[in-house]
Amino acid sequence: MNLKTFTALGLALCAGLAHADATLDKIQQRHAISVGVILSGPPFGTIDPKTGEHLGYNVELAKGIGQALGVEARTVSVLAPNRVQFLQQGKVDILIANMQFTEERAEILDYVPTPYEEVGGAALIRKGAGIQQWADLKGQPVCVSQGSNFIKPLQETYGAQIKAFRSQSESLLSLRGNGCVAAVHVSPTMHALLSDAEWAGYEIPLPGDLIPSKSVIWIRKGEHDTQARLDAIVKGWHKSGFLIALGERTGMAPSQALRDLHEQFSHE
Repeated sequence: MNLKTFTALGLALCAGLAHADATLDKIQQRHAISVGVILSGPPFGTIDPKTGEHLGYNVELAKGIGQALGVEARTVSVLAPNRVQFLQQGKVDILIANMQFTEERAEILDYVPTPYEEVGGAALIRKGAGIQQWADLKGQPVCVSQGSNFIKPLQETYGAQIKAFRSQSESLLSLRGNGCVAAVHVSPTMHALLSDAEWAGYEIPLPGDLIPSKSVIWIRKGEHDTQARLDAIVKGWHKSGFLIALGERTGMAPSQALRDLHEQFSHE
């Protein structure tokens, strides 16, 4: 390696380190952290129709991060197709946006190693459709959100025909219009819909959730200081039982994985 190449690599490394340190510095300087959240409906997030205030589980997690850092938490509504771009372009500092861990996502973003929950997918289906197993979706049109981690198993394992939409609401609208036989989204939201009279003609008949996966906070590549700081916060949440209490308060039924993490960290 010649001196010119070595110098260039050194400068690139320094630039990366400076960028990594910059995020927490900027958060402290502006006394606020910008958090991308999905407001797709209960329990994860909604918008108060009177005040415009963001509400729900994701929003409360963002507030918890802000409180731990001693800054204001500013939530920014994102959608599945644009959430990664919002983070990469610096429109938000972190994502708490219904993005479960996948190897593919970890290739383009970094994440907080300790998960804050475990969530899988559930299929909302019109009653009487005759679909009782995930395998019954073979060759059938299934509605999902663009960028969903449920697309891969639905296609590769069960042979479903995917219809991907910009938002969960568009996907559900297609289901109601018979554009698909099922809509597959995060399980807590699908189960919450069943308590709404508007969805009385639908059910969740398929056994078990689809690929239960770790729910993690996402950050930009190389932001190791941010990663370490947030990981300590999440571990503290597990130790104190904050996440279980929050889930119960917001209608986000704590998973067994979450209870196991509380047990693990409460004894450390």
